[in-house]
Amino acid sequence: MLFGLRFAEPIARGEVDLTFRRWTRAQVRVGRPYRTAVGRLEVDEVGEVDPTSVTDAEARRAGFPTAAAALAEAGRHADDGTPLFRVRFHLLDEPDPRTELAQDLPSGPEIEQVAGKLDAMDRRSAHGPWTWATLRAIAREPGRRAPDLAAAAGRETAPFKIDVRKLKALGLTLSLPVGYELSPRGRAVLDHRDG
Repeated sequence: MLFGLRFAEPIARGEVDLTFRRWTRAQVRVGRPYRTAVGRLEVDEVGEVDPTSVTDAEARRAGFPTAAAALAEAGRHADDGTPLFRVRFHLLDEPDPRTELAQDLPSGPEIEQVAGKLDAMDRRSAHGPWTWATLRAIAREPGRRAPDLAAAAGRETAPFKIDVRKLKALGLTLSLPVGYELSPRGRAVLDHRDG
């Protein structure tokens, strides 16, 4: 789920705990945490609703002054009959496991295990080996824009960013306001590989 940064403080204060989205089918699941620009959110309820049933009180819980304003924000695809979903969520106040993992310096056997995962990802890749090259590129140029890193690797930006998220899931990279950097864990794994 995408949220503008203006929602960060109201969500943190618990004032905003709803959102309305137009999807052909639900794009989130109850009980699952989602990483967003405003923090990690867990979905408590999701269901299709009739747009005429949205109240001003619900709209305020979604960060809008009126139901009409909330529906206007969710309005794209309204004319083609795309269903409207009401999503109730809460902010998770526990640390992001990926962030904790990123700070964890692995032991020798664990480094080998992570390296083995990266090698396996390279073997399975339809576009050739990419993991170690991507780690090295991020290490050389922390904070470089993803489109620039992707272009330098001869890749399209969207699939490149998906691959970097795979590295982040292993605790090897951190996202910056612009670009990425290696985490302490990522630095240890790359240093081990490169001697």
